[in-house]
Amino acid sequence: MASIFTKIVNGDIPCYKVAETEAFLAFLDVNPNAKGHTLCIPKQEVNKLFDLDEKTYVELMQFSRKVAIALEKTVECKRIGVSVIGLEVPHVHVHLIPLSTMEDARFIKKESLKQEEFEDLAKAIQNNL
Repeated sequence: MASIFTKIVNGDIPCYKVAETEAFLAFLDVNPNAKGHTLCIPKQEVNKLFDLDEKTYVELMQFSRKVAIALEKTVECKRIGVSVIGLEVPHVHVHLIPLSTMEDARFIKKESLKQEEFEDLAKAIQNNL
């Protein structure tokens, strides 16, 4: 069965797209730790990060870096945190989280944004790519 991220890649579920290439997609997390929390995924559904072939792994990190730089230009924060946990969705995903405190990285506190805020934020990050 396709993961929720594969359904997003296929267009079956909408997302707030930040960046896209032939092989990768970045979109805003709809249940973010902090404003701007972004997920970077390979379009190919692979469960675990280290199951990716080396080329795809390196390219995912390069893609994530590009998105993180744009994110940091867009959202006020001390730095962009990176986390790869992968227990909640069986599809490789890199969390890019704008951090102001360590609490922002703990996946405990969540931010609430309106649809218009998500849309405006996605466009602002796109403009900084």
